[in-house]
Amino acid sequence: MDERKPALLCISTYEKGQAFLREAARLGCDVTFITVHKLAHADWPRDALAGFHTIDEGLTPEQVLRIVMRMAPHMPIDRVVPLDEFDLETAALLREHLRLPGMGQTPTRFFRDKLAMRKAAREGGVNVPDFIGVANHDDVWHFLNHTEGPWLLKPRWSASAIGIKKINQPNDIWPYLNELGDAATDHLLECFVPGEIFHVEGITREGEVLFASPHKYGTPPMQTMHQGGIFMTRTLERDAPDYAGLRSIHAATLKALGMTSGVTHSEFIKAHADGRFYFLETAARVGGAFIAEVVEAASGINPWIEWARIEVAALRGRRYELPAITEDYAGSVISLARQEHPDLSAYDQAEIVYRLNKKHHAGLIVRSADPRRVRELLDGFASRFERDFYARMDAPDKPTT
Repeated sequence: MDERKPALLCISTYEKGQAFLREAARLGCDVTFITVHKLAHADWPRDALAGFHTIDEGLTPEQVLRIVMRMAPHMPIDRVVPLDEFDLETAALLREHLRLPGMGQTPTRFFRDKLAMRKAAREGGVNVPDFIGVANHDDVWHFLNHTEGPWLLKPRWSASAIGIKKINQPNDIWPYLNELGDAATDHLLECFVPGEIFHVEGITREGEVLFASPHKYGTPPMQTMHQGGIFMTRTLERDAPDYAGLRSIHAATLKALGMTSGVTHSEFIKAHADGRFYFLETAARVGGAFIAEVVEAASGINPWIEWARIEVAALRGRRYELPAITEDYAGSVISLARQEHPDLSAYDQAEIVYRLNKKHHAGLIVRSADPRRVRELLDGFASRFERDFYARMDAPDKPTT
């Protein structure tokens, strides 16, 4: 009997991760993919997949487990990989049930539960804005009266700025908690720290950070989501004073949270008040909003592809090695668009390396050896996007596929 190929089960309830799927298949794995019915006809690389299955939206991890176990008699599984943040708990449960390698349920909480990750980071010596769980109202009242507002009420299990409520006065919190009812304890309360927002895209192997690329957002993502505006991010100048500081707090954060091997997207704020960096959140996934393409344009490193290589190397008992890195600069400008298919043909600068192809979105990614040129282009494009394309949609309270 011939030895079978290594078998990966990948799960994503959002449309993303195509590069991961292709690379894992190219490296000789049988890749089985599960997504939701709504995305059955999305742009998946079906020719690279050994199996393709769809399930209902909104299933619990336990329900997905039962579906997968019905497939398991005829579908080998050596590793489980969730391609989106909202699938991490499902993958953790599957690993636990099948006794497969990778993060189980408790380690996964440090990369999904915003309360767990804050406590672990603070215990590891990382600066974190003051926060508290909201289970006990006496504790909440004491926190509100001994910290400076405003405050943010954040869902513990959401992503990005979805579902965040700003609390300006202490008594404003109670109607929200009453409305949430039993779901109130799925939230935390945190002091709002005004400042500049950064993110670091990381690759870790066996606890060692091999790659950490700091970037700076334009308008803070929470403001863009809740108040509208143009999304921008760019590679941070490597000689900037903040570059080393971000890499340092990033490494300390991943160590405190117990990251072993994989990719991460982590966010930090540089406070206006004291100039220090504070941890905001992290996720064991590739950054969204086409951040992977920005990283690749600047460094030659595509986080999706490297993640696949990490998983396959582990399957085969080999040591993953990071490829050579280029040191250009890149950035993106993205907006919701009034037009279903925005016409970007008037944007013809030589530095443009990527054009978004997504309904009701306008977006460009630029690359240059000069970080000043990247900033100049992004600022100019943002102004033009406001006139040519910009549309606003109210922020959702819950994630949508």
